[in-house]
Amino acid sequence: MAETPTKNPKKNPLSDGQDSLAALLISPTMAVILFVVGIPILMSLRESVFRKNEGIDPNTGMVASGETFVGLQNFTDIFANPQLVNGNWGQIDRLLNSFLNTTWFTVVCVLCETVLGVAMALIMAKAFKGQGLVRAAILVPWAIPTIVSAKMWGLIFDADGVMNKVLGQQILWLADGPQSQWAIIIADVWKTAPFIGLLTLAGLQTIPAEVYEAAKVDGASAWQQFTRITLPMVKPALVVAVLFRTLDTMRMFDLPAGMIGFGKYYVETVSILAYVENNNLRYGAAAAYAIILFIYIVFVAFLFVKLLGADVVGDDEVKAIAAQRKRQKAAAKAAGTKPALAKTTVTSGSASS
Repeated sequence: MAETPTKNPKKNPLSDGQDSLAALLISPTMAVILFVVGIPILMSLRESVFRKNEGIDPNTGMVASGETFVGLQNFTDIFANPQLVNGNWGQIDRLLNSFLNTTWFTVVCVLCETVLGVAMALIMAKAFKGQGLVRAAILVPWAIPTIVSAKMWGLIFDADGVMNKVLGQQILWLADGPQSQWAIIIADVWKTAPFIGLLTLAGLQTIPAEVYEAAKVDGASAWQQFTRITLPMVKPALVVAVLFRTLDTMRMFDLPAGMIGFGKYYVETVSILAYVENNNLRYGAAAAYAIILFIYIVFVAFLFVKLLGADVVGDDEVKAIAAQRKRQKAAAKAAGTKPALAKTTVTSGSASS
């Protein structure tokens, strides 16, 4: 009597039978990630539900020490009892103000950096005499530590600095006001636009020259080549670069802190607010601010990936390989032969064997 064949369990379409070996090889990396990322997050969550004891302990008559579990009270206090900022008419509580500042810096800085970064990449991609020197000069600002850049731009934006001499005006750039926001934006764009330019340049290097030659033969203008060839083909690298810069700008801290200082209404970000609370020994509130910022960043990253299709984990390549192997199996089944799945690689978003 013939045995009834058992149905094989569903397998990963990309599996080659070496799942255990793959898990073993990546386990050291995952352990490091857990140690440097997971543990600090768990410790912050723990700290956010405790509050440092203050005042006099009624039982001992001594200064209270230690901490008390308060649950979500640190979070509710942030929204129920906002810290009002004394100053000009129309100012709002510090938490909302810091969120608006963080969002404003993120939108304006990333937009300007993207435009300048793409322009830098186009310049660096051209073949001309002194190309290496130009590339090095463009990348120098990105290599400078942020706090050094902050101090340098602080001197430039000083009341007697270069910026006022160039403009011929006496603007207090480093005072707490709208002008200080533009000082931060200029400094941040100068420093990090080369980062987007570098990743965009890597994407430009993958575009075959024959594509542009064919476009010229068809009579395409320079603008048409840029909008219909360059941008679409460089989009994967550009979107990832913009995503990284967006997440990085949302946690902006050292540039406004180094240039303008702490507790400044117009440049105070959520990171700075958490730092100030921590320095005032309000560790629970500081952890609550940090977790709120963390949730905000995760939410923005999720929307970014879903709406703009940032392939930061290789989903496009995985889908392409799975589709290729599915076609191979279908062709082999139609021919009545055993499918021989060749090693598949992905180039320019398409699978090939």
